[in-house]
Amino acid sequence: MNWMSLLFDKSFLITAAVAVLSFATVVTLGIPMLEGRGLDDRLKSVSRRREELRARHHAALNAKRGSLRAEPVSYMKATLDRLKLGNLLEGENSREKLATAGYRGQAPLITFMFFRFVMPFIVFGVALFYLFVVLHLDWPVIQKLGVAFAGALLGFYLPDIFVGNMIQRRQQSIMRAFPDALDLMLICVESGMSIEIAFQRVSSEIGSQSAELAEELSLTTAELSYLPDRRQAFDNLARRCGHAGVKAVATALNQAEKYGTPMGTALRVAANENREARMQEAERKAASLPAKLTVPMIIFFLPCLFIVIMGPAVIQIKAMM
Repeated sequence: MNWMSLLFDKSFLITAAVAVLSFATVVTLGIPMLEGRGLDDRLKSVSRRREELRARHHAALNAKRGSLRAEPVSYMKATLDRLKLGNLLEGENSREKLATAGYRGQAPLITFMFFRFVMPFIVFGVALFYLFVVLHLDWPVIQKLGVAFAGALLGFYLPDIFVGNMIQRRQQSIMRAFPDALDLMLICVESGMSIEIAFQRVSSEIGSQSAELAEELSLTTAELSYLPDRRQAFDNLARRCGHAGVKAVATALNQAEKYGTPMGTALRVAANENREARMQEAERKAASLPAKLTVPMIIFFLPCLFIVIMGPAVIQIKAMM
């Protein structure tokens, strides 16, 4: 019963409480610093993107062929060019997926294709090492090779899985802050600002809440300044965010541009719809909470409850015996 005495030891409880409070203090002070650095990096990336759009626009006006970004000269590109694997490893929507995940330009695409090429070999080698050297399983050699080949096939899809996770995290961050950003945009437009100034103002204000959304709004501001068709900038915003709420707002802004209706009216309707959608999502999560809490209660709460109820009785029985 040493663990029971340790559970009721005053010094142990004080030490555990101090450790928990220290960890919480470090996490509370460290996370805002990391988020601030991430916002600075994203704003610098948006500034570079604006310069690239300006260079592309001037190149188109001068009837010269230009690229959005210089192709990275590195060993990754050299390897892909030497083996002629660029067209084979690049999917139909690889660029769109990377842009949705926040990776734009030629360099992320080259990196993505390179890891698509090397990850099967890496996973295959690691699987062989574990199956033949570390685990010492009594499996036939053919079965071990089959498992290694299955791991190599999984390694080919690991970059896609990583990009998919980044897309999901980015969309969640955007949608948590998008209704508030839409309300701020409505206030700016109804106060007399143009849509470009409204996007720029909201991007500077919403950055502390969602750096990803601030990046997308700043990029849309740059595209509104340099693209010949303003509606294309709204369509690009909807495509990059990849969410139904943003697509609805982009459609409303495009219709306001096409038919000359007030931007404030379109934004007000879109803000009401997004607010209702956020409320419905909150109600759905609240309705599903009891079912999700069943397993954690059985695993974590009931054992603690039994210890609190039966612990003193067990201690008294042990003392009597």
